[in-house]
Amino acid sequence: MTEYKKIIAQNKQALFNYFIEERFEAGIILKGSEVQSLRQGKGNITDSHATNAGNEIFLYNCHIAEYDKAHQFNHDSRRPRKLLLHTKEIKKIIGKVRVKGYTLIALSLYFNSKNIAKIELGLAKGKKLHDKRESIKAKDWQREQGKLMRRKL
Repeated sequence: MTEYKKIIAQNKQALFNYFIEERFEAGIILKGSEVQSLRQGKGNITDSHATNAGNEIFLYNCHIAEYDKAHQFNHDSRRPRKLLLHTKEIKKIIGKVRVKGYTLIALSLYFNSKNIAKIELGLAKGKKLHDKRESIKAKDWQREQGKLMRRKL
């Protein structure tokens, strides 16, 4: 059974800049105007990252545009948002982030099959310049292979 996901925003640059070692799915605590804005597709997680504060994990620098029909009940577009994870997952993430070089970045923001807003987090390690060059070469080679296969058919 494949799970339905309505993707709102993706962080494609993260896959280029980081090695993703592990992925986590987390819920987000949102206000009503934020949910309505996300339903319109007005979310951006390009520079988003998550860090721990005590035994909780918060998402920073995630931009959710203001909902124009909310008027005075609107939200701050870049406020820190608390993420909902199991305690074991939080302890595992905090332990890995303390190791030098690891960071927790947002990979995608979506609504799941039950229409609940979720975020996919990646436990990542930064790539060096030569690693980025290798990934560009691999992507170019895949593109060339696709062209050759289309010509043969």
